Amino acid sequence: MADIFDVVADSTRRDILRILLDRHNQGGEARGELSVSDIVGNLGLSQPTVSKHLKVLRESGLVSVREEGQHRFYHLDYAPLEVIEDWLIPFLSVDFDAAEEAAAAEEAGLKDEQRAFASAIGKAFADTSYQVTHVVKDATAKKWRKNG
Repeated sequence: MADIFDVVADSTRRDILRILLDRHNQGGEARGELSVSDIVGNLGLSQPTVSKHLKVLRESGLVSVREEGQHRFYHLDYAPLEVIEDWLIPFLSVDFDAAEEAAAAEEAGLKDEQRAFASAIGKAFADTSYQVTHVVKDATAKKWRKNG
């Protein structure tokens, strides 16, 4: 049996599955079935091409066939699609926007930390400069008073 992902990777097979799904969702029809000639008419492809793809879909378990005389009627089989669904769900449940926002917030946080650090250094420099300036003024004033 081919890997289900390889089977649905082909756009023609996905189109066939979509047509069968649409037929199923219409309701009223016999189990959502379509004949090969109906599928050929919907896709505008040759009958051998459609039959080749239906064989792959049938072998993978994605479609089932009912024979009535020389006619074959296909309908969608959902069970193998659950494999794809189970694989996809973890990806669909991830909030990629939130992950991007968290990364941006982390980067902004780093910038905020850098700004805070720079501000603290600037404040320490200003305080030290102020103190040194006053010490020098005081020392200079005392020196002038002694000499004066």
